[in-house]
Amino acid sequence: MRHLLKPLALAAAVLGSAGAARAQDQDQVLAPNSAKEKLAEALEVIQASYVDSVQDETMTDAAIRGMLTQLDPHSQYYSREQIAARREQMSGSFVGIGIQYLVQHDTIYVTQVLPGGPADRAGLQAGDRVTKLDDTAMGTAHLTNPEVQQRVRGAANTPLRLELYRGLQTKPLTLTIVRGPVADHSIKAAYMVSPRIGYIELALFGRTTREEMDAALLSLKEQGMQELILDLQGNGGGYVQSAIGVADEFLKRDQLVYYTMGKDKGKDYYYAAGTGNFPVGKLVVLIDQNTASASEILTSALQDWDRAVVVGRRSFGKGLQQRPITLNDGSVLELSGARYYAPTGRSLQKPYKGLNYSSELTARYTSGEMFDPGKISFAKAPKFATLVSKRPVYGGMGIVPDRYVPLDTVLTSNWLQIVVGTGLANQTAFELVSPQREALKKSYPTLAAFARQYTVPAPALEALVRTAAGQGVHLSPANRARTLDYLATEVKGRMAAQLYGDSSANAQILNQQNASFQEAVRLLSNPAQYEQCLRAGKTTATK
Repeated sequence: MRHLLKPLALAAAVLGSAGAARAQDQDQVLAPNSAKEKLAEALEVIQASYVDSVQDETMTDAAIRGMLTQLDPHSQYYSREQIAARREQMSGSFVGIGIQYLVQHDTIYVTQVLPGGPADRAGLQAGDRVTKLDDTAMGTAHLTNPEVQQRVRGAANTPLRLELYRGLQTKPLTLTIVRGPVADHSIKAAYMVSPRIGYIELALFGRTTREEMDAALLSLKEQGMQELILDLQGNGGGYVQSAIGVADEFLKRDQLVYYTMGKDKGKDYYYAAGTGNFPVGKLVVLIDQNTASASEILTSALQDWDRAVVVGRRSFGKGLQQRPITLNDGSVLELSGARYYAPTGRSLQKPYKGLNYSSELTARYTSGEMFDPGKISFAKAPKFATLVSKRPVYGGMGIVPDRYVPLDTVLTSNWLQIVVGTGLANQTAFELVSPQREALKKSYPTLAAFARQYTVPAPALEALVRTAAGQGVHLSPANRARTLDYLATEVKGRMAAQLYGDSSANAQILNQQNASFQEAVRLLSNPAQYEQCLRAGKTTATK
């Protein structure tokens, strides 16, 4: 049956009982509600008239997130659960047992046991195959990676019982591990590249970053380091206070790290204390398009003071400071309350008003900038001069490197990303290591020997290609040889981590294929080129 509603009845149907009562007097002119009253009224109408029941908190969270979309891309809202997970991520530790693993064929394969962690103390070994967690059999529960992580982590001082197989043993072993704090380091690798050159990979800026950096620098200096490669590729930021601490490792006392300016135009300045462990010595900083926020604060300070040569690709371009405001229920609003400015006075924040901010990185691909520094447009970028050499640097677009390294499209191919991201490369590494662990360590007693001499067998790579194809991921004939070369490096790096238990093992292998790292080594090995980069008037590209 068709129902034809008069306009008044239609208004009542839309507004609900409270709104309809007010709408009945058509001669009454309604005064505009305040913004707060309007939000409350909208929530009340939805509660009363929407076809399904809704949770107040769900609607309120959605309203807050909707409001933030009208501000800037970096103001964020975090629920209670989200903020708790975020704080754990940045704390430098978590409660668990301290292993790296992969889940394949209803088995947990232990690929690495973190030194000094609960699993290490209990005797778990890399290569062990876990088939049961407490009373849950992997073969019947079919747990995914996130579900395994949830069960492995837990409250401190609680036991986790594992049933596992080791080596060629046919009977299972039972091992009980007491959960405890596990260090989650922000420095993922630190090692000597050569007798003079050290390398540090800094993945994020957490609560323990300064202490970790102190320890890494002192260790490398004891090993003879005189020059350093600081790798910030993919570092999305973190605690700005930690970035100040890292900058202090390299800058002199009272050198400005950055300043902020808020709505009231007042400025807050932040300076180096001059208490660092590497105030002199050649320094190269590696960045890419995913280097952002606190990483950009650090890099811009080092570039503006002509303290380091910056190598890689243009950084992300985030120059807004988020100030956390805790709401009554424990959720947090992180509002952009000020802008960051580098020592030269340049802001690194790229434009966002009236633009599709989320697609800006994609636009760098389509414009050709990722492959050619000549495609970088400086037309709308304000120009500044570095504080020592007076080289030109630019605002409003992130950090333009002093030495540009084009992106290798093979390294970022969809096929390679899927094969590595889904764990197939790690699985191949495990299958190569597990049956011959002792033989491999006998043939290659040190990580350095393994890095120099070992070659991943071609049949293992071809088997991986066939496995991927069986899962619908097909390798294109174009650039096949180079793709397999990169794949071999990925597999070899994971093998090294499993064999030697060294947190830097994977990085030492992968850096063999990292073009920015190789360019940094070339610059540090050629003092004239290094100094030329600090005097040059424009970005140069690798050949």
